[in-house]
Amino acid sequence: MSSSWVLDLDANGTGAEMLPLDRVEAAKRKSGTNPALVAPKRRERAPAEPAPPAPPAPRRFRVTDVMSGAVLADDAGARETVDALKGVRSSVDVNVYVLEVESGDWRLLTLPEQRSLWALRDR
Repeated sequence: MSSSWVLDLDANGTGAEMLPLDRVEAAKRKSGTNPALVAPKRRERAPAEPAPPAPPAPRRFRVTDVMSGAVLADDAGARETVDALKGVRSSVDVNVYVLEVESGDWRLLTLPEQRSLWALRDR
């Protein structure tokens, strides 16, 4: 439970001091003086809602043939990548890479990720 504080101006020789209100009221009843009441300043709170994150950039893909090393699609969007996979006989005949935005490097897709793209090819 919070207590109220007041500025007691009747300190002897050292200036004013902050005292709890109940202590000052008890002293006031004894001596008959009136202390200056000081209300604490309230701080405004910052908004609790964080800013919404920016939407992620579209993924960029690179498709290369495993046997020849030829690039079938380079820096392509998802639709172009799926279209490039339509001309491939099997999912193991190509390597599919995705561009990692933070590092700028191409990362080879895992087998489940590559199967997801392959499933879109068969639609």
